[in-house]
Order: sequence, then structure tokens, then C-alpha cells
Amino acid sequence: MKFLESLAKQFAGKPIDWDELEEMLIRADLGVPITMRILKTLQEREAWALLGIGDVIKAVREEIARILPRDPAQIRQAKGKPAAILIVGVNGTGKTTSTAKLAHYLQGRGGSPAPSTGDWRPVTDAKQRPGSSSLPRHSVMLAAADTFRAAAIEQLDIWSKKLGVEIVRGQHGADPAALCYEGYQTAAKQKIDFLLCDTAGRQHTKANLMAELQKIRRTLGKLDADAPQETLLVVDASTGSNALSQAREFHNALGLTGLIVTKLDGSGKGGIVVAIQDEFGIPTRFVGTGEKLDDFAPFNRKMYLENLL
Repeated sequence: MKFLESLAKQFAGKPIDWDELEEMLIRADLGVPITMRILKTLQEREAWALLGIGDVIKAVREEIARILPRDPAQIRQAKGKPAAILIVGVNGTGKTTSTAKLAHYLQGRGGSPAPSTGDWRPVTDAKQRPGSSSLPRHSVMLAAADTFRAAAIEQLDIWSKKLGVEIVRGQHGADPAALCYEGYQTAAKQKIDFLLCDTAGRQHTKANLMAELQKIRRTLGKLDADAPQETLLVVDASTGSNALSQAREFHNALGLTGLIVTKLDGSGKGGIVVAIQDEFGIPTRFVGTGEKLDDFAPFNRKMYLENLL
């Protein structure tokens, strides 16, 4: 059940229980700061004792709308050279699949959410997709920088064949920074628009593993002072407040430019998107809603409010 639906059901026809409301807001992964602001807004109203659930829902929507950007930023390009995109995250969030989906989107084959249905899933028929002529169509190369898992290299190789794009891959256990360096040089020679670097999953609490990602950043920076142009953290919406800790550590180490949020369709909450934006200013750039290439779309604030909360 959607969060606001459960809220309406819980308090329908009875006075607001402030302790219970606070607990529900926090359980929705909105976080303590946002929850306290919503409660303060409601309790400052003159007739707060007569508030109904409609007033509460309106206040929640208004606070979330205030925090989330109206439109997601476009993926940055690098004029006359490849734009490097570093894909990072902990184990099991769907980084490799998200890397393939992003490549598919950048090729102009993915789409944006269908406004007519209000569904997160993108329209796959270009004739049905509003504004399809303006969709990005770029060349993409993949770098299999998750050299710790042979299976990850093979998985990305399979995706590269499906997408019809070149992949730079090394041996199991190879230096991921050196591989990204090679990938950037190859992409530059071939005048590729985007190099997507799929890195190994790592616990955000492991300093040595985070240092390895910083090495990749420094190595790419030797070829282009602005690289990587984007550093995207893949988070699983169902992990709740743990995703906030992940965002904090990866952002401190790398300076994140956005999130790719997976399993957002399976979460009855999804408030972590708002909490991360509020605390760190890291916007959600894309959402994943399944395993297929087309189960991927730019984040849309309006649809988030309508369909997930």
C-alpha cells in the first residue's frame, strides 16, 4: 500500500495521534528532520486540534515538493571528448544492470515516464512516446571496472552485446583504475560520447575500498580535469535508512552528483529519496523498476508524489 494511502486509512474518521503520525512518517524513511518539520508545520496552525487527515497529507506533499527538484538535471556531456560516468554502490543494489540501462537510455532507446498513464515504466514505442524526437542519442562505451567478480565482467559483457556497444574489460583481479584509464583512452580515440564505468560493489564502511574509488577518480582526472563528469550512487529503495548512511560515506569520499534508485516500484515507502536530497543535496536522477532495459526512467517529482507516496 502507498504510504499516504496507509496514512489516510489509519487516521480516517478520528483525531490525529501525533506520536503515531510521527512514527509513521519516520517508518516511511522520510527521516527525523523532515518528520519534525512536517509536525511543526501542522501544530503551528491555529486550528491544529481540528486537523483532518487531508490536512496532514497536504502538508506532507508540500514539504516533499519543496525539497525535491522540479526537474532532474541532464547527464553532463564533455564537448569534444568522452564524458566519464562512475557508477558506484554497495553489493546487491543492481549497479551492473543499472549501468546497462543507463547506456540504453543514453543511446536514445530508453524513454521517460508516460505522462498519460502516470506510470514509472517508460513508453517503449517511439510513436507513443511524447517528445521522442528530442530523446538523447549518443555513442556509449562500457568499462568493466568490477574486476573483483568474474561474474560481473561476464554480465556486463552480455549486456554490451545486447546493446551493441564496445566494452573494455580486463582479467579478474586487474587494477580497476588502470582499466578505466584504458577505457577513457579508447573512448577518446573512437570519439565516444560517454564512458560508463561499472565499479565493484563495496561496503561504504571499508576505508580501503573507498580509497580505491578515489584512485579511479584521480586516474580519470589525469586524462580530463573534469572527469568523471558524473558519479552516480545506485541505492536500493527497500533498504530504507541504511541508504542514507551509504549516501553519506560515498558522498564524503567521491562527491556524488546523483542517485540511481532501484526497486522503487517494490517499496511502499521510498521516502529515502527525499531524506538524501534534504540532507546532502544529492538529487535522484533515475529510477529502476524492474530487470528489463526499459524498466528505467528519469526521476519525476510529480509522479513520485502521485505513485509512490
